[in-house]
Amino acid sequence: MGKKIFVTGIITCILYFISVGLFLITKTGIALTIWELMTVFSAPVVLLILLEIGNITTTTSIYKKAMLAFMSCTCSLTGIAHIVNITVTRQLINKGVNVPTYFQIGYWPSVEMAIDYLAWGFFTGLAFLSLSIAVEKGKYKIKKSLLICGILCLIGFFGTVFINENIWYVAPMGYGVGTMIICIQMLK
Repeated sequence: MGKKIFVTGIITCILYFISVGLFLITKTGIALTIWELMTVFSAPVVLLILLEIGNITTTTSIYKKAMLAFMSCTCSLTGIAHIVNITVTRQLINKGVNVPTYFQIGYWPSVEMAIDYLAWGFFTGLAFLSLSIAVEKGKYKIKKSLLICGILCLIGFFGTVFINENIWYVAPMGYGVGTMIICIQMLK
């Protein structure tokens, strides 16, 4: 299953960034829905990637279990944020209800964005860091990549919450581009 999950990870990352680009270019509701569904789909894919890395590069450890717990939080929270936005928030807006921006994806501060930032910045960052600690010492490149991804995710989260919302864009470099790089490393 190893190679298949890493190829799936690369494809998922590419499709995720294509969906982001599609939305930024078209600004349509369907493009936003595709982006949001790709986000929800991406979380379990990242979880499977990290599980596979853990199975290949570590012995059983508390840190591998912590990674599983943190990525489970990511999957749950990002699913909640985006499914609520697709099925409730956007439906209310389509019916003419004036939904305040603090209940919408794409605005900061916003409840749904805070949940998503918590998922992808905080919990994904902790998942990457936990697995980087669990990786055996002889696997320096993957250990370093996981560490960098975790730090980027956490910088994005804490930067957004405490300094400036634009710092968030550091986090996708960790969970998006970084995951693709890790998958490529694992295929070699």
